Amino acid sequence: MYDLKWIRDTPDLLDEGLKRRNLEPISAKILELDKQHRAVQSELQDLQARRNEASKLIGVAKRNGEAADELMAEVATIKTGMAEREAADNVLAVQIQEILASIPNRPKDDVPVGQDEADNVLVRLGGEKPSLSFAAKQHFELGEQLEQMDFETAAKLSGARFVLLRGSVARLYRALSQFMLDLHVDEHGYTEVIPPVLVRDHVMYGTGQLPKFAEDSFRTEDGFWLIPTAEVPLTNTVAGDILNENDLPKRMTALTPCFRSEAGSAGRDTRGMLRQHQFDKVEMVSIVHPEKSDAELERMVGCAEDVLDKLGLHYRVVTLCTGDMGFGARKTYDIEVWLPGQDAYREISSCSTCGDFQARRMNGRFRPAEGKKPEFVHTLNGSGVAVGRCLIAVMENYQQEDGSIIVPEVLKPYMGGTDIIRPDA
Repeated sequence: MYDLKWIRDTPDLLDEGLKRRNLEPISAKILELDKQHRAVQSELQDLQARRNEASKLIGVAKRNGEAADELMAEVATIKTGMAEREAADNVLAVQIQEILASIPNRPKDDVPVGQDEADNVLVRLGGEKPSLSFAAKQHFELGEQLEQMDFETAAKLSGARFVLLRGSVARLYRALSQFMLDLHVDEHGYTEVIPPVLVRDHVMYGTGQLPKFAEDSFRTEDGFWLIPTAEVPLTNTVAGDILNENDLPKRMTALTPCFRSEAGSAGRDTRGMLRQHQFDKVEMVSIVHPEKSDAELERMVGCAEDVLDKLGLHYRVVTLCTGDMGFGARKTYDIEVWLPGQDAYREISSCSTCGDFQARRMNGRFRPAEGKKPEFVHTLNGSGVAVGRCLIAVMENYQQEDGSIIVPEVLKPYMGGTDIIRPDA
C-alpha cells in the first residue's frame, strides 16, 4: 500500500519501481483520479459552507417574521447537489483505493532487475552435495517403496495434490516440525505462537493476499479464508496497534497447516509432495523498527540456513530478481535445497522484507521513544522451513541403495531411537 501524498510528490519513483517489476506506469492515472477526487471534495466543502450560511439566514428571517422561501429552496437544491457529489466522492475514493491496493511493493535499489527465476542471482552455497554411488531415487519412489507415503489413498479421500504418510516417515515428518520449532525458539529467540488458521477478509488484505490473489486461496462458505501461510495471522497480530519502540523487535514462529489452491500450476510437479494443496510450514515473522529491517532480513535468512546446516543438507541462497519477487516484498532471498533424486535445486525457504507495505495496509505502527508521532513498523517473513519439502530433502539426501533412509543425527532424539527407516519400520 502506498501513501497518496508520496505519489503526488514523487510519481516518477512509483513508475520507476513498477518498470523494474516489468509493469506499466500508473502514476498518471492515479493523479488524475486524485485531482478529480479533490475537486469534488472542494465543491462539497463550498456547498456545505453555503448551506450553513443559508440556514442561518433562514433562522434570522423566521425570527423577524420575514419570508424565507427562496433561501429554503436554495438549501433544498444544495442538499441535492451535495448528495450527488458525495456519491461521486465515494466512487472516486473506491477507485483510488482499489488501484493502490493492487500495486506491488517497490523493490529495494539493490534487487537485481530481471524477468523470471532465470535472472535470480546466486549469493552463496551451503553444505556439501552427497556423493551417491548409485542412481538416486525421487522421494515418492522411496516413500512408496517403504509403503509409508500413500498418494492413492489420499486421492481417494481428497483428490489430487494430497498425501497420506504412515509409520516412520510420518514420525520423521513430525520430528522435522518439532526440531525446527525448538531451534527457532531455543536458539534463535523467536516466540512460539499457535494462531488461528481460519481468518477474515481484512486479515488476508493486511498482508496482501487480497484482493489480488483471492483465487490462490481457499474460502469457506461462511466467509473464512484458510491461511496460505502463518505469515498472515502472525503479521496481523499488530494490526491497528501502536507499539512502544521498546517492544521492538517482535519475533514470532509458528507451525501451521497451509492451504493453497495452486491456481495456474496445472501440470507442474504433479507427482510427489512438492506442490500440495495442504502442507505444513514453520514460519518466522519479525516486526521491527524501520532502521533494523535490512539487518533483520539477513538474520532471518541465517536462521533458515541453520535448519539445513544442522540437517547436513546442501543448498544455495539466491536473491530474487524483480520479476520473480512476490507482491508484498521489497527484497527476497530464496534458499534452494539440493534434491539428488531430481538432480536439481528446489525452493525450501523464502525470506522477505516488506518495508512498511503491509503495515500501511493493516495500520500497524510504533511510537518512537523520544515521543515523536507514530511511525509504521517494518514487517518481514520467512519459511523456517517448509516441512514437506524438508522431508523430501532428507529422504533423497539420506537414501541408501536398498531404499532405506538414514535418520539425520539431530533428528534421532525425536525418533524414539530409530536410526534408519526401512520398509518394515
